Amino acid sequence: MSAHALQRNIAVTAPPSMCLVAGKKLSAQDIYPQLFDAILEQRIVPTSRFTEESLAHSFGVSRSAIRRVLARLADQQVIILRPNLRAQVAAPDTHHMQQVLQARRLMEVTVVHLACAQAKPAQISQLRELIAQQDECTERRQYGSAIRLAGEFHLHLATIAGNRPLAHFLNSLVPLTSLFVARHDAQVYSDCAGQAQMAIVEALGRADATIAAARMTQHLEHLQHRLGQPDQG
Repeated sequence: MSAHALQRNIAVTAPPSMCLVAGKKLSAQDIYPQLFDAILEQRIVPTSRFTEESLAHSFGVSRSAIRRVLARLADQQVIILRPNLRAQVAAPDTHHMQQVLQARRLMEVTVVHLACAQAKPAQISQLRELIAQQDECTERRQYGSAIRLAGEFHLHLATIAGNRPLAHFLNSLVPLTSLFVARHDAQVYSDCAGQAQMAIVEALGRADATIAAARMTQHLEHLQHRLGQPDQG
């Protein structure tokens, strides 16, 4: 994939809030969702290898900014970085993903219990806004963006819980799940994830940890079942 082709695809298909702005120098925070969306939408696939130089040219930024984005994606297991080799998109298999989702179920039940005890109205509103943005992307068939936002919902919930080691652990599992979902169940997941998340938010708003935990477990068990099925394409 050429740098010009990657730039064209990102500029055209990125959601309006992330479109490139003339005269604005993009930060690593701006670039991250665009590059992650390109990966989730399979404009960059596991067989693609891309360089800091090509991405820096595409986004019109320094290689150091790209390096920060790639490091973040590597920490999240979305890409693989090796010394003296080009970055490569990860390709987790079904067995590994089943283990990831088992770990997530255990951790995220704890997350919702902690979040129910600490969530402020403004934080609950932010969760609702993430769901709304996700639904808008799904309506536009921007499934990569919708899946990324669905993952951000879970990470934001972990932030609300206030346990940094737990949030850090989930940060290495949720984006990897998003990558696998995008390849195997993108449209179906995008269509139903918002409903499942809204049920969690409703319970959170009532500080009902039992229901919130039950809804989270149900959501992740459903996801684990779907992603364990062959040929979901």
